[in-house]
Amino acid sequence: MPLKNQPFPVRLGFALRGLAFALRTERSVQLQALAAAVVLAALLKLRPSWGWWALAGLASAGVIAAELLNTAIETLADHLHPQLHPSIRRVKDCAAAAVLIAVLGALGVAGALALEILRQHR
Repeated sequence: MPLKNQPFPVRLGFALRGLAFALRTERSVQLQALAAAVVLAALLKLRPSWGWWALAGLASAGVIAAELLNTAIETLADHLHPQLHPSIRRVKDCAAAAVLIAVLGALGVAGALALEILRQHR
């Protein structure tokens, strides 16, 4: 049976298998998952408005999604071309840059939330 157009439960299984693989093997994904847990704990403690929950959730999900794509790209690149090659290095660097941009965006959300909390407590 082709992998494309599988029923939703089958595709969900593929996604969960990929997430489990990344969590088991990639320190960056583990770190970002830990950071998301810290964000959740902070939100539970600070109890900001639902808008902040949504922003923090989107930012955290964006970082983890970027890490997963980076892992997928690196895994595929290493499989197809295990030797160091300038083109492969550029691909990996761009994927890493995508993670960096997502992290900077998430830090921007965290900073804005911190400023909002400080403003409310003045």
